[in-house]
Amino acid sequence: MLAEQVDGVIGVDTHRDTLAAAAVSPIGAVLATTDAPANARGYRRLLDFARQHIPGRRCWALEGVGSYGAGLAAFLDQAGEQVVEVLRPKRPAVRGGRKTDMIDAIRAAKEALASEHLIQPRARGEREALRVLLVTRHGAVLASTAAINQFKGLIVSAPDDLRAELRRLKRPAQISRCAQLRDRPAQSIEHRMTVRALRSTAQRVQALQTEAKDLEGEILGLVRQMAPELLGLQGVGPITAAQVLVSWSHPGRFRSEAASFAGVSPIPASSGLKNRYRINRSGDRQLNRALHTITLIRMRLDPATKTYVARRIGEGKTSRDAQRCLKRAVCRQLFKILERSDRTPTISSEPLDAI
Repeated sequence: MLAEQVDGVIGVDTHRDTLAAAAVSPIGAVLATTDAPANARGYRRLLDFARQHIPGRRCWALEGVGSYGAGLAAFLDQAGEQVVEVLRPKRPAVRGGRKTDMIDAIRAAKEALASEHLIQPRARGEREALRVLLVTRHGAVLASTAAINQFKGLIVSAPDDLRAELRRLKRPAQISRCAQLRDRPAQSIEHRMTVRALRSTAQRVQALQTEAKDLEGEILGLVRQMAPELLGLQGVGPITAAQVLVSWSHPGRFRSEAASFAGVSPIPASSGLKNRYRINRSGDRQLNRALHTITLIRMRLDPATKTYVARRIGEGKTSRDAQRCLKRAVCRQLFKILERSDRTPTISSEPLDAI
């Protein structure tokens, strides 16, 4: 327990412009409270506040380490302070319960003191660079999909001669052709405006696809620097490897394979004489999605995985249960490789039966 290791905890409720902090003793007594602006001067003021009221062993409990608390967390890390992340404190169940920034700061400190499993903030540097590239690429892919759907709708409602010309082509050829269309004054107003709309939408699709491809190249370069061994695994590409690295963050953040964090730990769903488990739908859904992609590729291409799934189904599990077992096995394999990547750069070739 954190209460047995420190002389006090500073809970911080973070916002865009302000920070509310409360110094709390190991037994939960509030020693002092303060607030500060969310800038470098405010960070120094909070550090002086902590040194004054908890001069010995102390820990910081921050909300929103990945958003409004990112600057303070980085400042405290450089100052050599111990920082843990706390989830948003639970609101009172009673309607009309009190709620202020200072109350939230006190709750954050007390939640850290009572927690058995402390959450380390995610690393920045290369990991944060990878995260922002992933987010930006995902936005470009979503926008490209929306533009393609709009493009298809324009073709469906286009004038007959234009629609007949385009429907003979595959989608990439349609996009290339429409990006070069030119409207002629002799055509009707409907035809000319449809051509302009098709040309604009096709050029937007091309620009977004080029942007996504360029970002994927940047992501691939960072993954090769951080953990090239991941790219040698069956079913792991640059995007799934990047998501695994972003969620994992750094060695020592998780004490075990982090199956619960990844949303692949089995959840008991037994009743009567039937003992079974169901798929976990919590945890980091982006990491779970990456693991799902890896398992689908392995189930289709990897002979060892096909044998593993067949054995699980032979034991009486459904195909979804077998896939759940496979996702946990993949999670365990990735965790082992990442945790020992600094010590042994070679890739382990453990069979699935041994995972």
